[in-house]
Amino acid sequence: MNQEILQEILRQDYTKIQQDVISFLKNQISQKKADGVVFGLSGGIDSVTVAYLAAKTFGKKVLALVMPDSTVSPSSETGDALKVIGELGLDYKLIDIDVIHKIYSNHLEPDERALGNLRARIRSNIIYYYANLKNYLVLGTSDKSEYLIGYFTKFGDGSADILPTVSLYKTQMRELAKTIGVPNNIITKKSSPNLWKGHDAEEEIGISYEEIDSALYCLIDKKLSVDETIQKTEISKKSVEKIY
Repeated sequence: MNQEILQEILRQDYTKIQQDVISFLKNQISQKKADGVVFGLSGGIDSVTVAYLAAKTFGKKVLALVMPDSTVSPSSETGDALKVIGELGLDYKLIDIDVIHKIYSNHLEPDERALGNLRARIRSNIIYYYANLKNYLVLGTSDKSEYLIGYFTKFGDGSADILPTVSLYKTQMRELAKTIGVPNNIITKKSSPNLWKGHDAEEEIGISYEEIDSALYCLIDKKLSVDETIQKTEISKKSVEKIY
């Protein structure tokens, strides 16, 4: 893979990006006459970065919902989420969705992927419940990489009122996270939606985020063709075509 492309993606003014996101959040809350923001906090890089940005912007007018399914969610992820909440002083709810998911699944045919996506949709229901209750806007935690390739659950983690970090590729999210003080263990951990046991994002997609971002950057930002992107990035034809 051509490392120069990746370096081009990463060379950004992350202090300005932080200021832009905070300004965007303030404007949205003001325009929509909301009283605060609510989002799901998993303990992964994207949701933790959003937590830090929301805390800097709104302080106590932020509700973080930690919603593990104790049958599949790693306890370390929940632990990381709660540690971040403690450090930022956020208002939060800890809700184990295991019981809710079991009640659903008792009435449905078993299928790992469908039941996995159901977990994301249950979380979305709960987030919007609290948004209704408190007149809060729902913050999406999608990054540009996952948004563009459709790596999210429709009406699950894809549901949001505003997407403050959707203009940032996953590799840029990691850099922004460093700038705003996100703990290193969260920045370096493998990404996972944790919709089933042992769920690994890069393994499921079959391509690394560095390759995904490099290909998307050439295809979307530089408007290169698939063949030009293959040549420019030095990523395999199979991977570039899959991303496209």
